[in-house]
Amino acid sequence: MNHLYNGWHVLYVRSRHEKKVYEALLDLSLDVFLPLMKTKKKWSDRIKIVYQPLFPSYVFVNLNSPSDYNKALSVSGACAYIKFGRDFAKVSEDEINKIKLLVGSEDINNLVTDANIPKVGEIKKIEFGSLSGLECEILKADNINKIIVRIESLQQNITAVIPSYYFENKSVTI
Repeated sequence: MNHLYNGWHVLYVRSRHEKKVYEALLDLSLDVFLPLMKTKKKWSDRIKIVYQPLFPSYVFVNLNSPSDYNKALSVSGACAYIKFGRDFAKVSEDEINKIKLLVGSEDINNLVTDANIPKVGEIKKIEFGSLSGLECEILKADNINKIIVRIESLQQNITAVIPSYYFENKSVTI
């Protein structure tokens, strides 16, 4: 089997079509993942909780064959697979699991994606909650602790606010 078609690939989709493409891929019995973040939208008369894609215009597809590759591209709203240079953007199972932990935790809020690698900050290990054992970089802004988890294959960072008591007391060297 060709390794080009194995593993988690990043499918670029039309703007605001992530959920539609995700549902269509599920209907084709493909293994797909659409990380959603909970956000508050404020209107003049109310505040509502909505779920938005963590990575706008991206849907993750776990391909097993050339057939899966073509099926996913045939879905209305699917545009192309993301490439960095000549290589497809492939995401490891470990990175998919990290993203699932971040979006699945009730204790984490204010998720933000960012392609810039932080240049300063402490490296800490999380001791409590669903992310226990995860090492991350800390940014301090307005006395709020933010963690950054680097997803190398996407060249993206995920930033989240978590309670400061979740961290161990000493810094960790990676």
